[in-house]
Amino acid sequence: MDLFKMFNKPDNSSKDIAKERLKLVLIHDRANVSPQFLEMIKGEIIGVISDYMEIDEEGLEINLTRTKRDIDNTSVPALVANIPIKKMKDNGKF
Repeated sequence: MDLFKMFNKPDNSSKDIAKERLKLVLIHDRANVSPQFLEMIKGEIIGVISDYMEIDEEGLEINLTRTKRDIDNTSVPALVANIPIKKMKDNGKF
């Protein structure tokens, strides 16, 4: 029995973080999307959604990832947005 293995837990977190970052870099590269383009999309999404609700812009996250399609099980790029909503606006449009 190796006593060092019992007391030394391997630190996989930095390895996993690096692996996820590499995946994101490859996805961005394959989709030919620059960080500036994502920032432009983020600004436009904020503008459109702000007409209807108050959002937490600091908590807004937009990522490009990959997802599988149900039809043929192929992997395609997907834009994923996490938009924290502070409150809905009542501006008479509904």
